[in-house]
This record gives sequence, structure tokens and C-alpha cells, in this order.
Amino acid sequence: MTTTSFIWVIISFFIGLLGANRRFGFWGYFFGSLLFTPFVGLILVMASDPKK
Repeated sequence: MTTTSFIWVIISFFIGLLGANRRFGFWGYFFGSLLFTPFVGLILVMASDPKK
């Protein structure tokens, strides 16, 4: 695993933590950040509604 990949996973993990109490939960935002980019994952977290 390269340094860039490691940083990508760590940033995605923190975005998952930010989205833990959001609509898709930790795993949804974590995998969304891994699949696309952490920037897109952050936008998804900011645009989503909190869980009720």
C-alpha cells in the first residue's frame, strides 16, 4: 500500500465518522469516499439529512 492510498483510506475513515449519524451511516459514507473521492464523500455528508 502506498502512502497516498493510506492517506486516502484515513481521510475516508474520518468522513465516515462525520456521517455516522447521517442518512447512510458510517459505512455508506466511508465506501462512498473510497469509491469516488474524499471530497465527493464530504459533499455527500454535508448535503445529507441527519437520522431521525
